[in-house]
Amino acid sequence: MFKSKGITVKTGDEELVNITSRVSEKLSETGIENGFCLVFCPHTTAGIFVNERESGLKEDMLSFLKETAPKGQGYKHDRGPETNAHAHIRNMLTGESTVLPVEDGKLVLGTWQNVFLLESDGPRTRNVNIYVMGEN
Repeated sequence: MFKSKGITVKTGDEELVNITSRVSEKLSETGIENGFCLVFCPHTTAGIFVNERESGLKEDMLSFLKETAPKGQGYKHDRGPETNAHAHIRNMLTGESTVLPVEDGKLVLGTWQNVFLLESDGPRTRNVNIYVMGEN
């Protein structure tokens, strides 16, 4: 069986948004007990990844991304009407999706793991698609 759901996430300028509970809620709505859950963000300036939610680590991750792909560095993409090359590069580093196992109707995550949306070009309203395949 295959089911799809979606959520919208309102973001700030540059931030990590923990979407674990919202993804879990949508998974529950599908009724699928065992299988896989794909969490996909159809935007090229936002990313999806799994990591720990500790506040210091979140600050470290954002700092790393800002230092690795800072705004306003003379990127060729920024010569046109868009000035968000930094956000595209950050997306390349995090990716736009993650796949998680589903057991007994729940996401299989490690003790400290959470699902995050990385916003690099906000504030925006982002769509996140949730695709679940498995059995009841």
